[in-house]
Amino acid sequence: MNYELREMLPNDEARVLEIFKQGVEGGIATFETTVPTAEAWNMDYFNDCRWVLENETNQVVGWCALKPVSKRESFRGVAEVSIYFDNDYQGKGLGSVLLKKMILDSENHKFWTLQTNIFPENEGALKAHQKNGFRIVGTRKKIGKLNGEWKDVMMLERRSEVIF
Repeated sequence: MNYELREMLPNDEARVLEIFKQGVEGGIATFETTVPTAEAWNMDYFNDCRWVLENETNQVVGWCALKPVSKRESFRGVAEVSIYFDNDYQGKGLGSVLLKKMILDSENHKFWTLQTNIFPENEGALKAHQKNGFRIVGTRKKIGKLNGEWKDVMMLERRSEVIF
């Protein structure tokens, strides 16, 4: 199957949120329990470094975007990666396609560190990030509750080798 990687457009919002909803419902992708409005989602993410992957029928099957980790000027080059796939497209190695593009684009926008927090049971996400230069910083034990249950997350980061 052929896929097209392209910048996320405003008319992708509904599909992006639909895929995010699948991630929420799956229980291993996010602490979120509700899907935000398109307006709220847009306010959480940088306007740059937003990408989607489309299948042969031009349906968005995955997306990635960056969130700021802090409003402080000293952290302007540090961002948190969000990457989600439609349930039918998980486990096909497509995460690397989006991550590689995200890494290149983030460096073009002067981000020096990308980070992410992944539930340990989300093995596919962990492997995809490590395959693309992310290293495990550590495990944050019982960092938050999801549906009343304490959850650990593994914190990963990738430091750019070209932005100093």
